[in-house]
Amino acid sequence: MAPAEFADYRGVFRADGTRNVVRKRVPEVAAEIGLVVEDPASGFCGAVVAADVRQVTLEDRHGGRRVFPLRPAGFLVEGAPATLVPVAAAAPQAPARSASGSVKVQGLQARTARAARIWVEGLHDAELVERVWGHDLRVEGVVVEPMHGMDDLAAAVAEFGPGPHRRLGVLVDHLVEGSKETRAAAAVAGRHVLVTGHPYVDVWEAVKPSVVGIRAWPRVPRGTDWKTGVCAALGWGEPADGARRVLGAVRSFRDLETPLIGAVERLIDFVTG
Repeated sequence: MAPAEFADYRGVFRADGTRNVVRKRVPEVAAEIGLVVEDPASGFCGAVVAADVRQVTLEDRHGGRRVFPLRPAGFLVEGAPATLVPVAAAAPQAPARSASGSVKVQGLQARTARAARIWVEGLHDAELVERVWGHDLRVEGVVVEPMHGMDDLAAAVAEFGPGPHRRLGVLVDHLVEGSKETRAAAAVAGRHVLVTGHPYVDVWEAVKPSVVGIRAWPRVPRGTDWKTGVCAALGWGEPADGARRVLGAVRSFRDLETPLIGAVERLIDFVTG
């Protein structure tokens, strides 16, 4: 019988006395390194030290090695016939991603901080940027600082002293045509200063409503503090309670509106350029 037909047979007799031969299926066994097998033709027994789609290399207890072709039912594993097959190659794993969608640097040690800075309007803005882009900022050595408002932006920029190796990026809320924020941004923008932002009244509004379990952000009457009005309309308590709810719900850039994502990405590119 050819090796390809090697199998374990049992005879089953029919009522008329004729014999019906039933073949027992020989199992396939992965040729993993260290698996002990025997070549029944030669009696050589050893552990698998190498294998590919065509052949397997066995090493016996004395260190002797022999190469055998892989063939159906060609070996004994724990005394039973088996077909050795190559170990399936593991599917390539996608690289781990940070919350911002960038490739995550494994074993990251934060880079020494650059002289460059990114300023944001308030503490909540800084926390949100850190939550999503914190990994990228540590890779690049960029510090994000809250400036607590835009009222003294020109004086603060002058005191910072931007330069070729000391760039400044400023993230602004409600950066829309005709707003005071737009006028303040235009007054300080320059070769080493980039001011960009998003159209939302507050950075909370740049979080997608569905992420915090609402259909849409409520309209707040003009003259009312936006966070206070939102918390009152949604029954969230005080703004500090709302902040915990909003910031705690954000897990990645997918939870944010596109204008904020684009603005932060441009600032990081600018200050690290």
